[in-house]
Amino acid sequence: MKRVLTAVILIPIVIIALFKAPLWLFTLLVFGVAALAAHEYLGIAKAQGYQPMVVASYCFLAISFGIFYLLGHALTGFNDYTGVGGVIGMLFFWGLPVITLLAPLIYLLLSLSRNPLSQALPSAAISYLLLPYVAFTLGVFVVMQPMPNGPLYLLFLMLLVWSGDIAAYYVGRAIGKHKLAPRISPGKTWEGAVGSVVGAVVLGILLFRFESPIADAFHRIHLLSNSVTPAMADAPHAGLAPIWLVIVFATSVNVAAQFGDLVESALKRGAGVKDSGTLLPGHGGVLDRIDALLFALPLGLIFYVAGMARYFTTSLPAR
Repeated sequence: MKRVLTAVILIPIVIIALFKAPLWLFTLLVFGVAALAAHEYLGIAKAQGYQPMVVASYCFLAISFGIFYLLGHALTGFNDYTGVGGVIGMLFFWGLPVITLLAPLIYLLLSLSRNPLSQALPSAAISYLLLPYVAFTLGVFVVMQPMPNGPLYLLFLMLLVWSGDIAAYYVGRAIGKHKLAPRISPGKTWEGAVGSVVGAVVLGILLFRFESPIADAFHRIHLLSNSVTPAMADAPHAGLAPIWLVIVFATSVNVAAQFGDLVESALKRGAGVKDSGTLLPGHGGVLDRIDALLFALPLGLIFYVAGMARYFTTSLPAR
């Protein structure tokens, strides 16, 4: 009951923030989630006997989201729909060298104070891993939210992840017999994993088949009112995404999400804890809820940059 109630409360908040929050507020909200996830990640590291650099980690986390905000702000109102992939690729993948290059060096310098010195390298490595694992992945939200129909694309992505998680749970409980990764997560089965893929693919086909009516409904309730630019309104519609592409997209996102779930399970099992935290009743910690998204979001960005975004031109309201 607690699990359902928490979901009923949080999902509408997530959707409203995704579609209606101004970029500065949305960035702060995502940063808040990232900070909570970082707290749980650092707690898991400590439970395994490591000495992560807590203050430096939060500083780099904040700097990363400052960069993401600037990237998102630069993309706000961008009208060239056909060139959006190149712009995202350039800004996102070239906009982080300051962090990716300097952070490891600074962590190594800070690690000189570790005692014993055998903790120096593990402390630096574990502290840095927080950035690509939590900061850079959740930063995809901030970069994509101001893009043309970015909120709708992100919502579809999250629905694919959630549907796969639900399908895996129920299929695994009903017919699951063959363990998927007993050393990491004894409760997961191959039957549940396959059911997860099938569930995500079925929902993906339905979402993309009815993408235009869904978007029109969002327009009618004013959730997508700020997502369409005049230049996009004049852009040619790309039509429905080919079913093979939807299947590849949904399957790839689902598999990435399952890997994300397994990785977090391995971290918790290594630390000897059941949940990453207790903040969300019935769900455990924040990291427990976003572990799948952490792997799915970067892949979703790659698909968006590669051309998946053009199939969202059908979501424009009739003029």
